Amino acid sequence: ARRRWTNRRVERSRYSMSLFVWYFGTKRTYPDVRHHTILLGPRYKALLDDIFEKKVLADDFSLYLHRPTATDPSMAPEGHDAFYVLSPVPHLDSGLDWATRAETYRRAISQYLGDTVLPDLEGQIVTSRVLTPQGFHDDYLAFKGAAFSLEPVLTQSAFFRPHNASEDIEHLYLVGAGTHPGAGMPGVLSSARVLDTVVPDPAAFASRSPSAEAVTA
Repeated sequence: ARRRWTNRRVERSRYSMSLFVWYFGTKRTYPDVRHHTILLGPRYKALLDDIFEKKVLADDFSLYLHRPTATDPSMAPEGHDAFYVLSPVPHLDSGLDWATRAETYRRAISQYLGDTVLPDLEGQIVTSRVLTPQGFHDDYLAFKGAAFSLEPVLTQSAFFRPHNASEDIEHLYLVGAGTHPGAGMPGVLSSARVLDTVVPDPAAFASRSPSAEAVTA
């Protein structure tokens, strides 16, 4: 039985927000848009409360817009542009049905971008794909669809996250956003590097394995 990370502890832990991510390409370029753009909505603390505490989908949003073609034009065909935009949203404890809400939310984001930094956006789209909290759960096995796994409050940070060598199951090793040291690309890559120091040499397991003769006997 697991004594440290029981089902109850996992369920009762606090989890990060999720994300609504929209990937799209356009049949024109937007040369005035930089590689990274942050568009802040009218609210800050209240929006965070909606996401983390109330777990409701707010009418307003703050967005991160990514345009890789600003740095590498080969990311899209000539005369075209490539983007993704992400919006922080509640994880799946919100009870939101993303199968019915996704397109409405995408259109709201498209309208906002069209009114601000990407004129006539909706009429320029040639390819489009969305990733919702349900997708994080179904496609990437993210618990509750939380994009960054455990929320990094003090009692769930660093040493207090699940250790890279499982505290409950011998020879089980953990890597990724939900383990030490934390989420985000640097944290996830660092957790992979940590495994270099905690995973035993495979020879240690081979020496304790039954011999081929014993297995076939």
